[in-house]
Amino acid sequence: VQLVESGGGMVQPGGSLRLSCAASGFTFSNYDMSWVRQAPGKGPEWVSTIKSSTGRAYYADSVKGRFTISRDNANKTLYLQMNSLKPEDTGLYSCARVSPPFGGYYPDEYDYWGQGTQVTVSS
Repeated sequence: VQLVESGGGMVQPGGSLRLSCAASGFTFSNYDMSWVRQAPGKGPEWVSTIKSSTGRAYYADSVKGRFTISRDNANKTLYLQMNSLKPEDTGLYSCARVSPPFGGYYPDEYDYWGQGTQVTVSS
């Protein structure tokens, strides 16, 4: 199993970024997937989860209305569109595979993580 994120960078407040996570080594369409972020000196924070069966998306209150998670099962890729970025969105963003039958909202509910891509929101 391999998860490789890309698309991070530095952006001004109010800007946008689109993160990608390329998955390999497993049947991507069978698994719920999540985005998790970690700010310097803090623990992992759940950002969003997308279900494999329904495509339904769930978001942390801190990003609801600004971030959109999506997936392309044919190309085994997970996305996170981030708009109206704020300085508090700064952190290392990782994609993670949810270990069934968990919901994917807590760090111990993932069995594989990517190495992450850094997002910095600063003026």
